[in-house]
Amino acid sequence: MTTTTLAALVPLLPFLGAVGGLLLGRTAPGFVRPLAILPTLAALALTVLVAVRQGGGTAVTAHTQLTPTGSIPIELALYIDGFAALVAVLVGVVATCVQVYSTGYLRDDPRYPSYAALVSLFTSAMFLVVYSGDLIVLLVGWEVMGICSYFLVGHYWETPEARAASLKAFLVTKLGDVPFLIGLFALATDAGSFRITRVLDAVANGGLHHPTLIALLLLAGVAGKSAQFPLHTWLPDAMAGPTPVSALIHAATMVAAGVYFVARLLPVFQASSAALVVLAVMAAVTMAGSGLAALAQDDIKRVLAYSTIGQLGYMTGALAVGDRGAAVFHLLSHGAFKALLFLAAGVIIHAAGTNSLAAMSRMSHLRDRVPDAFWTMTVALLALAAIPPFSGFFSKESVLGAAEHVATGHTGHAPPGAGWIVLVAGLLTALLTAGYATRLWLLAFHGRGAEAPDHGRQPLTMTVVLWVLAVPSLALGGLAYRVLPDWFDGRDLNPTLLTSILGTGLALVGVLVTYGAWQRTAPLAARFPLGAVAAHPEGDAGLVEEEAIASHKAAYGDVAQAPDPADPGRLLLGPLHRHAAVGFHLDALYAVLFVRPVQAGASLVRFLDREVVETYVRGAAALPRLLGAAVRRAQTGNVQTYVSALLAGSVVLAVAVLLVATGA
Repeated sequence: MTTTTLAALVPLLPFLGAVGGLLLGRTAPGFVRPLAILPTLAALALTVLVAVRQGGGTAVTAHTQLTPTGSIPIELALYIDGFAALVAVLVGVVATCVQVYSTGYLRDDPRYPSYAALVSLFTSAMFLVVYSGDLIVLLVGWEVMGICSYFLVGHYWETPEARAASLKAFLVTKLGDVPFLIGLFALATDAGSFRITRVLDAVANGGLHHPTLIALLLLAGVAGKSAQFPLHTWLPDAMAGPTPVSALIHAATMVAAGVYFVARLLPVFQASSAALVVLAVMAAVTMAGSGLAALAQDDIKRVLAYSTIGQLGYMTGALAVGDRGAAVFHLLSHGAFKALLFLAAGVIIHAAGTNSLAAMSRMSHLRDRVPDAFWTMTVALLALAAIPPFSGFFSKESVLGAAEHVATGHTGHAPPGAGWIVLVAGLLTALLTAGYATRLWLLAFHGRGAEAPDHGRQPLTMTVVLWVLAVPSLALGGLAYRVLPDWFDGRDLNPTLLTSILGTGLALVGVLVTYGAWQRTAPLAARFPLGAVAAHPEGDAGLVEEEAIASHKAAYGDVAQAPDPADPGRLLLGPLHRHAAVGFHLDALYAVLFVRPVQAGASLVRFLDREVVETYVRGAAALPRLLGAAVRRAQTGNVQTYVSALLAGSVVLAVAVLLVATGA
């Protein structure tokens, strides 16, 4: 088979698996699991084969026109360069791991067939985005992922949290997709084509007439899909879905689509310095804000969600300084260790038998009960904290090195101001990331909460997947930064000395400071092991306890389910903790600025419809109704009455005629 034929089969196989799973889910449930795993596994094998054949050399292209659409045709096109080849392999690896893992995690779920089919369709859509050479076909995959996310996040639709989270994810991403669609049309109008190669040629020849406007419109869609400020608020709430869905969305599919799109069309954004500065500011705010928010979360999955937002900020920061190699390098390494983090968190939740134990302040004695999750999550957290020699260190340092080169004027891929913004925010985020990663590790595996019932060992399909993902989390960075430049335009990805020292030093400071805060809260944790201060609001607990209790009660009052005052995150953030725990009130702000005005407008329309429009309609019908009632009363059925009325009418008519004639 040719490379183009193999590439065409990659999105087709999971799609066929999804269709087969939906058709046979009720009639032949025994085929559901093979149809979930085997097509995705076959697609993974094909992506590896396509990557080997592409080899980081000349891009593989092919196209055929679907149907005449006017002046700008839409084509079914492939465009597979080194970036696309490797990102497709990542999607295949994570999707296969998620499908295998889900057979154990959701083995007793009655809706597993529809879940597995949606995961396959989700995977097919992401493959379409990665390999597509036409922007409209790419948009199709982009939107299919949004629809699948709606159903997957709302998988547990019986709970109001899942229903609200799925609706929020859909609406927020659609809010970004509207300007994104307008930007695609504007880009195609200027370039004269939806084909990516022709768009890039037009940019190289100065063919874009409105580069800043187009870039900003496209960034709105990227902010929604990749959960960047200010459209990131849907992602933490999306944790209401099954944990394997979180791994799929966060590691390799939906949120990676926006970063990948900008990487593929980076020359479009580089045509506008203003757009790069906006992208840098967006990345900086996202990185720093998500790091602070993650340090204040009690739910383990929400910590990981904010972590994803921050790591995506690193990727968009690399794009803001014009280095798509560093961005996609971090996308690849992040995909491996973030999938591992979520799936390990799923093992922890599964061990407790309930999703409620995702609250880290209630965890205890989990290291010995889930040793596979402990060791593999430790590897993933070290990669997340960018501690050498784990993969996250090399990919994060490639981002900081690219920002340093732009900031100091060594490269002219972006404005120096964008470089400084990304560099400073990236170093601050390195400190915060190490802090919340250490906090998660301490609370999850050395927790001081109540010990949950032991639900036995987890299925082998779940634990094996953890060790499979631990390999790239440990070794990908050290090997890849030497090999990937051949796939990524030949750009150097070696860590620079200055940023490596600063980034690693700040990460170690974050680890040590968080551990110190953990030790300082030990006396309070010993007194109130469940973190329920409301049940023990009095007593001389020493200076540390008094300060913690006072701060806790001032922030939350006497609420037994409030966050644990022995949490080191509370001590580190101080008064900022209350605001960081709720995402700095962005949801409340959006409710005031957008939700309430829309609701008020809807109430006004409803009032006008009921009280004005319906009143007018009722009034217009009242007169005919009254006339009809009067006529109905005249119809008595008495012949004498009809004859009398006829004679009376005749007399009146005769008198009228006589008067007219006399007057004449």
